[in-house]
Amino acid sequence: MPDPTYRLDDQVGYLLRLASQRHAALFQSLMTHDLTPTQFAMLARLGEVGSGSQNQLGRLAGMDVATAKGVVDRLAAKGLVTLSPDQSDGRRHVISLSPEGEKLLPELRKIGREISRATLAPLTQHDRQEITRLLRALA
Repeated sequence: MPDPTYRLDDQVGYLLRLASQRHAALFQSLMTHDLTPTQFAMLARLGEVGSGSQNQLGRLAGMDVATAKGVVDRLAAKGLVTLSPDQSDGRRHVISLSPEGEKLLPELRKIGREISRATLAPLTQHDRQEITRLLRALA
């Protein structure tokens, strides 16, 4: 039975999903390296905070433990990060950018800026700043 007070096109979850799909398609088309969004996020976070434990970096990049482990394993297989034993806790590894990862990071940041620019292109400069502010409040 129709409900005139509920329109799917006005629902935040639906709109966020559509925006996310658009962003994912732009990421796929503009990312010139074989990286997923979560791999990109991990590399970017490593570039911001430096080395850290897998759990710490995963939390900072918005990933659960299992996802972070898979991301780190794939980045290590690509030669973009290194794992070394944690000197204070032998059960953990310290994740660091490899020399190749460090070399690639400036280009990845440039691509990341382009992806964000393309995602927000339909908006005015004011609206770009406002949506970023609002999304931070939701995150």
